[in-house]
Parts: sequence; C-alpha cells; structure tokens
Amino acid sequence: MLSPGAKGWIKKYFDLVDKGQIVLQVNRPEGIRKLHFMHLTLSNSGIVFGFPLERIFAKSLDDSDWTKEEKLKLLLFESHLFVFLQIHKDKSFDKEEFLDTLFAFYEHHNASAVKKMFTFFLKESREEKIEGILTKRVDIKLNLLDNKWWVNSLSNVFSYLDVILFDDFVHKEKDEALKRYSTYATNSLTAITLAAYADGVLVSKEKRLFNVFLASANLDDEEREAAKKRFQKGASFDDFSFFVRNHWLLKRFLLDVAILTVLSNDELVDGEMEFLESLCVHLEIPQHELEENLGMIENFLLKTQDEVEFMKNSPSYEKVYSSLSKRWSKILIRNKDKLAVELKESKELVSLVKKSATQDLTPEEKEIVKTQFKDIAKSIPSLAIFMLPGGTLLLPLLLKVIPDLVPTAFKENKIEKEDPTKRKGK
Repeated sequence: MLSPGAKGWIKKYFDLVDKGQIVLQVNRPEGIRKLHFMHLTLSNSGIVFGFPLERIFAKSLDDSDWTKEEKLKLLLFESHLFVFLQIHKDKSFDKEEFLDTLFAFYEHHNASAVKKMFTFFLKESREEKIEGILTKRVDIKLNLLDNKWWVNSLSNVFSYLDVILFDDFVHKEKDEALKRYSTYATNSLTAITLAAYADGVLVSKEKRLFNVFLASANLDDEEREAAKKRFQKGASFDDFSFFVRNHWLLKRFLLDVAILTVLSNDELVDGEMEFLESLCVHLEIPQHELEENLGMIENFLLKTQDEVEFMKNSPSYEKVYSSLSKRWSKILIRNKDKLAVELKESKELVSLVKKSATQDLTPEEKEIVKTQFKDIAKSIPSLAIFMLPGGTLLLPLLLKVIPDLVPTAFKENKIEKEDPTKRKGK
C-alpha cells in the first residue's frame, strides 16, 4: 500500500488521505494547552526518543515489511505534519503550503548532514527531495556500540529536535530558529551529562547513552569535541543556554533525556530524584510535570520491552512497572474525591471494575473501561495523559487501584445499621 523505502511515498501518503484511508485529525482534549498536548502526543508516538512506537495519523497501515528506519522516517514526517496542523488548526489544511514550508525548513536547516544533502539534488521533485532529507535524518551509524545494550534499538534520537525546530520555524518563519539546531543539540547533551553525574557515579550504560546521542547530533568537529570534554569533566546548570527556560518544548525535552539517562540503570536513587527536582526548578517546570514525564518515559520503556535490551530482564521490568504503578497510584490518590464523584455517575464502569476482581474481562469490556475512564479523566487535568489513544493507560493498574482508592463508589445497596444509642427514649 505504502512503502517509505521507495520513491514517491509522500505522494502516496496524501493519496491515501484523499481517499479517506488516513484521517488527519487528532482531537485535543478540553482543558489541555496546545503545547502540552503536542508534547503528550509526540511522546506517546516514540518520536521523542527516535523510536517508532506508534504513528500519529496512519495507524492502520501495514508496516510489517518496513525497516525500523522506514517506520521512524514516516513518524518524523507525521510529526511535522501534526505540528503544522496544530498551528493552523483554525483553517483548512493546505497540502501544498505544508510541503513548501517543510522543504523551506530543511533547506535552511543547519545540521551538517542536511546541508550536504542539498548538493546532491538534481531534478528530483519537491516531495522526493523531502524524502531524501528524511531518510538522512533518521540514519545514523552506531559502530561505537556493541549489541548488548538497549540503545541499539534507537535510530536518530535527535529526530525530535527537528520537530521542535519546525514548530519554531512555522511560528517565526525564517527567524534565528533555523540556525539553532546545534545549540539545541548541545543543550540536550548537557542535560545528559548532568543526569549521568547525578548519583556521583558514571557507569558504562550512561557513557553509551551519551555516545548514542552524540552520534545523532550531527555537530561539527569543534562542537563535538567540546561536548565530549564537558561529559568527561561534568557540567553545571550554568552550561545551559540562557533562552532555554523560555522554550516550552525544548526544556521538556531536556527533562525527558535527563530522565531517560537516570532510568538507564532501571530505577531512581535518591540523588537522581533530587537532581531531577532541581532541574525542574532551574528550567521553571512545575514539579507535578516531573511525575507526568517520569510516568510517560517509564511507560515508553514498558511498551518497548521486547525491543529494549535491558527490559528483557525480568527484574528490570518489575522495577520499572513497580515505579510506574506507585507513581500513578499517587496521582490517583490526590484526585480520589473527584474520581469518586465521577465514578458514581459511571455505573457500567463500576460494574466492570467489580467484575474484574473475580474474572477476566473480555477485550470488548476492557475497551469500555478504557473509553469510560478517558471520559472521567477529562474532568481531572492531572490525568490528561490517560486521554491519549494508546497512552499511559495500564488497565490492570486501574482495575486494582480504583476500588482501594474510592471504595464508596463500590458500595452497593448497603443499608446503614441503626445506632441503638439514638433510639427514642434511650
């Protein structure tokens, strides 16, 4: 149907859009700000770490014959398209405007690999040029790594920086944003360096993770050597660029890569959690978002357990799952009063949760639980991530935790016993 490994796949993609086989629509839940929604959606897709976890629009395409790089290439394309649609959500989609904008963006991109690409173009069409650029953007060589660690599952882990820059570009057009790729990449490497030293011990996994990001960065020789020296001696918050605090998407990506680094050893220790809290203070990110980001990344690791090498180890899986369970339990506890009120209005959901305590739910019943819980989550902002298709909705966790949190919602036909001391004449 569509093959990202062959020429002409972008035209084919929009042909499928015209035929209604791909629908360019992702609804933003009420009460979630645009940038927050973008971050949640893009994180859920896997593009934030250069991993094709789930497509944004073309979910029904058969990708069984695609390579990992082809899957990431299409996801990167859809991520740009998603950003464009979010910015222009109040007007009809113009395919030509989008492709012109995307081509102009990459034409002025300052990553060394992109600049070299334009010297090879001859008579290719605009779409074919974009296809060539995207192929180059997801392709990195990781000869510096052995096959024993999970980062070999990743491709260009800095693909997401292109998406952030494209958002800058569409908003500011040919502004200084076009020249900031290397600056964004350097700040990201600084975040990884800080996280690697957070517990006072620099281990081999953290070194390898840094090397994967460095290989993806496409920095020139001078910038590359500066980043390596900073990693060898350590970094400080002062090494971040001054503008980072004012860039909503970029500073959350810095938090994301910092979290991934500290989780590379399966679980957080006290010093690492303190570092993440301090990083949020420095970047002016609300503390409650730290819990959300931790949950998203733990969820990412759980979803990729079959392809992420260290997650194939049972103790590692149990540690990550336990951490995620505790984190979302805390969030649900904080909202238990609101949750209880909403559950009382959802008799079918309550009935299915009760049923799950004694027998397995059917796939149809599990889908009903997911759908109805998403409806409840709309009224509780801190549960926004539960509203996303395929998001952090660990059904077993919900079925186990909800009755314990809000037992009043599960009391059925209970008759209150009369207090004998309150009888008349007593």
